[in-house]
Amino acid sequence: MRAVVVEQWGGPESLVEREVERPAPGLGEVLVRVHAAGVNPVDWKTRASGALIEWGAVPVVGWDVSGTVEAVGPGVGVFQVGDEVFGMPLFPRQAGGYAEYVVAPARHLAPKPAGLSHVEAAALPLAALTAWQALVDAAHVRPGERVLVHAAAGGVGHLAVQIAKARGAYVIGTASAGKHDLVRQLGADEVVDYRSVRFEDVVGDIDVVLDGLGGETAERSLKVLRAGGRLITLPGPDDVPAAQAGVQAAWVLVEPDHLGLREIAALVEQGALRPVVETVLPLEEAAKAHEIGEQGRTTGKIVLTVA
Repeated sequence: MRAVVVEQWGGPESLVEREVERPAPGLGEVLVRVHAAGVNPVDWKTRASGALIEWGAVPVVGWDVSGTVEAVGPGVGVFQVGDEVFGMPLFPRQAGGYAEYVVAPARHLAPKPAGLSHVEAAALPLAALTAWQALVDAAHVRPGERVLVHAAAGGVGHLAVQIAKARGAYVIGTASAGKHDLVRQLGADEVVDYRSVRFEDVVGDIDVVLDGLGGETAERSLKVLRAGGRLITLPGPDDVPAAQAGVQAAWVLVEPDHLGLREIAALVEQGALRPVVETVLPLEEAAKAHEIGEQGRTTGKIVLTVA
C-alpha cells in the first residue's frame, strides 16, 4: 500500500511516499481503507524529532482517519465490512494515518457522522476529542458558566467553542481580528483580538479557560479565573502554571475514546458542531501540508485525501 513515511527525523522534506506492507487486523481490530487523514500539530512536532511517540519499524505519521471498514478481526462485534468509520486510533502509539490502510482497535473508532464527507470527518477526531476531554471530562463545563477559549479559530479552538456552547456555556474566544466573524458564527458570545489588547485586561470572572498555547498565556490566564475556576492547558505538563489558591490547573493529553467520538458525532448530527477545513491536499503532498501547518496561521484544519 501507499504510505507517507518519515525517512529521518527533521523537516517536512523528510516525509516521502513509499510502498509498505499492508497491515492485517488481529484480535479485536479492524482494517480501515482510509479515504482522508487529518493533519494536526502533533504530526509535525513528532516528525521533527521522533520524540514522545511509540513508533513502528517504519515510521508513518498521522492519527486522524475517516474511511471504510475493509476487514474485521476475530472478536469484533461493533463493525462490519463496508461500515464508514472515523477515529484517532492508538495515540500516542503509531497509527500510521498517512496511508491507504490503517489497523485499529475497533473501540478506537466510531460510525462516521451522517452528512459529513470523509474529508470533514477526518478533521474531527484528535481536535474534537481534545476539546471534549478537556471541557467535558476534565473541566466539567456546566450551563451558564463562562468559558474562555484561546486560539478560538484554530484546530482545537474552533471545535471547543462549539462544544462549550452546546454545553450551555457563555463562550469568549481569542483570535486575530480577521477571524472574529468566523468565531462568532461558530457560537462565541464575545471575541477578543489578542493582537490589540491583553486578554486579561478585558476579560474576567471566568469559570474555565482552555489554553492551547501554553507559556505566558497559561500564566496570564490564571488572572481571569474566578474562585473555583479551572485552567486546562494542552501543550504539555511543563505549561501547567504553579498552583494558586482558589483555582485549579491541569494538563490534558487526548486519548482514543469510542464514547467521546459518539458524543461528537451526535453533536454534528444535531447541527451543533461542524469542522472547518481550510486546506485539502492529496496524500503525496503531506510535506506541503506540514509546511502550511507549521506557519501557525491555519483556520480550522488541514486534511489529506487518500482514496
